[in-house]
Amino acid sequence: MPFDALAFYRAELNSHRAVAGATQESLVQPFAELLAACIASIKGNGKLMFFGNGGSAADAQHLAAELTIRYKTERPAIAAIALTTDTSMLTACGNDLGFDHIFERQVEALGRPGDVAFGLSTSGSSRNVLLALKKAKSMGIVTAAFSGKGGGQLPGLAEHLLVVPSDVTARIQEMHITLGHILCAAIEIELGFAEHR
Repeated sequence: MPFDALAFYRAELNSHRAVAGATQESLVQPFAELLAACIASIKGNGKLMFFGNGGSAADAQHLAAELTIRYKTERPAIAAIALTTDTSMLTACGNDLGFDHIFERQVEALGRPGDVAFGLSTSGSSRNVLLALKKAKSMGIVTAAFSGKGGGQLPGLAEHLLVVPSDVTARIQEMHITLGHILCAAIEIELGFAEHR
């Protein structure tokens, strides 16, 4: 049977739309609580530390850049950092301590109470993300995460956990960046840097 590209295209977008709708309905309160935690951190001179693997590493960098530089408006910088970008740090830790510790070690070095440690893991079972959140929790740092697939091992570890209701990695990642963009916009509005339209 020949590949029907048009049918595939429609099916993928229908799948995306279904997951977006389910996400919209299920994460209203968790999103509001996450936003409040981020605002409290920023107003208290804290920072948001994002980390994840693969596509989630790209999302971590994307969201940190949106906050540090700007999302929609010209405004003061917002303290955010991606723990996925320093190749010397990542390779030294991977070589000397093991890949599982690449984010944990940076949280230990850079994190302070009042910060938010923000892990991204589609499965909720990425060991380096889990160890970083455990370290953050032991240091009195607020823990947050985006996940999917039921949240894996993140429930109880991430104080603010947004679990996309899907088992499909691509759909989960699509929702993570959408939720991240909504979070960036909401932070700008809550801090008085942008108007709600």
